[in-house]
Amino acid sequence: MPGTAAEMLEKTRSELAPDSNANPLVPLVAGGRASRETLAALALEQHRVIPADRRAFLHLAQRASEEPAAAGFFTLLAGGEELAAERLGAFAEACEVDDERMRAYEPLPGCQAYPAYISWLALNAAPADAVLAITANFATWGTYCASIAQGLRTHYGFTDEACAFFDFFATPAPALDAQAAEAVRAGLDSGRLDEKRVYAYGRLLQAYEVMFWTSLTSRT
Repeated sequence: MPGTAAEMLEKTRSELAPDSNANPLVPLVAGGRASRETLAALALEQHRVIPADRRAFLHLAQRASEEPAAAGFFTLLAGGEELAAERLGAFAEACEVDDERMRAYEPLPGCQAYPAYISWLALNAAPADAVLAITANFATWGTYCASIAQGLRTHYGFTDEACAFFDFFATPAPALDAQAAEAVRAGLDSGRLDEKRVYAYGRLLQAYEVMFWTSLTSRT
């Protein structure tokens, strides 16, 4: 195991990072080749993912009663999901998604596998393990969001308001990173953190992340 929390975070992010060609959709959006129907589906799927993840993070925070650093990390994540939800509406509107279309939409199983697994982690994973696995995945998600935001502005004429959802996740979050490091440090000190489990959780999260984007690509 790496000697410090910072080393372990860096090692986990590096080793769990997906192949640069793993995501089939983000390059299409970045190059302006994804259909507007696909962008609408992305908004509709995120409309379900964000509140589900928020509730899962709140549950993890509640379970981490003996791990205040981990509880703080998941509380911050839940707050971030709430802020993201406030920004999602402008993106959905730019994609011509209204309330009626939202109610009628049938989600793609491959897109909803990711939040389903986050919920599984909320019920079953040790909070310290979940902190590390989720942090590694969020690093990947942030790079995707940065590429999407640039593509939406350059090729689709989306406004800053319509891109704010992706800008939010693409923006560095030093407070969250510091909280993650504190939670990992506490997990290492207490012996609660299990590197083998972390990698198992992390690999599944990254696989479900790829599944999300692959499922949407069929609409391009």
